[in-house]
Amino acid sequence: MERRTFIAATGATLAAPMIKAQTLPAGPVRIVVGFPPGGGTDALARVMAQKLTDLWKLSIVIENRSGAAGVIAADYVSKQSGDGNTLLMAHINSHALAPAMGMKLSYDAEKDFVPISMVGVTPNILVCNADQPAKNVRDLVELCRKNPGKFSFASAGGGSAQHFALEMFKQQAKIFALHVPYRGSGPALTDLIGGQVNYCFETMTSATPHIKGGRAIALAQTRLKRAKGHPTVPTMDESGFPGFEATVWYGLMGPGRMPRAMAQRMNDDINRVMAMPDVQEKMDQYGAEDGGGSIEKFANFIKSEQQKWAVVAKASGIRPDA
Repeated sequence: MERRTFIAATGATLAAPMIKAQTLPAGPVRIVVGFPPGGGTDALARVMAQKLTDLWKLSIVIENRSGAAGVIAADYVSKQSGDGNTLLMAHINSHALAPAMGMKLSYDAEKDFVPISMVGVTPNILVCNADQPAKNVRDLVELCRKNPGKFSFASAGGGSAQHFALEMFKQQAKIFALHVPYRGSGPALTDLIGGQVNYCFETMTSATPHIKGGRAIALAQTRLKRAKGHPTVPTMDESGFPGFEATVWYGLMGPGRMPRAMAQRMNDDINRVMAMPDVQEKMDQYGAEDGGGSIEKFANFIKSEQQKWAVVAKASGIRPDA
């Protein structure tokens, strides 16, 4: 009896890690990124891939499928099997802004994906060059009200996160300003510094080198709390716009057929990764905060973002490349 009990207990003990192992994919894993190598989305995906490779003892590679501001990559992953071998580094564009604009998508941003974990949230920063007359939000609002349509705001493209931040600002400030869309943050910031445009909301990752180098001046940042990398720059909330929050965010997702147990195992491990000091240091470098947390927290966050930006899109008539 004792021997049978011992064998049963030993069998149960051995079975536990086997069951746990089955919640990981078999074979190599791809993390699909909807932007070219070198950008913020790609950089964060590579941080996660390196650490998860060590944890899972699996080969994890980054596959860049750029185009349509992340929509092409999201469409591709939505059609993959649920075996966990293909994941998506989701982005605000593919899962909140594109649906908000009513784009004709071949995927459902909610039903065709399984949220795994938030990876990071970064603010946009409202910037100008040294020649602009208004260098704080209050003065800028007054300037735009006295000169409707005279001052221009660049963005990384019609329907981009930066464009949405501008439209939210225009709605809440009750101002009219000229929107000048560019093909990416690089050329937008080049013309801002050169004086061809006056102001812009730009991602913290893209704007920080220019701010640190003295080529651009930061007026405000767009999270409710100040980012660690810019502790002296006030938030829009502090600058007279209560509740103003217009972020860029990134998170890992799987195809809609991924089993819940697998998503939960991945979530557990990502939270372990996020707690590592060297990962936190890298996240701080990119201005990405508040990564990790539960699957439910990430899913609820995405839903709230979709609802918020749908209201802004409807009020402004915002369209891609508009």
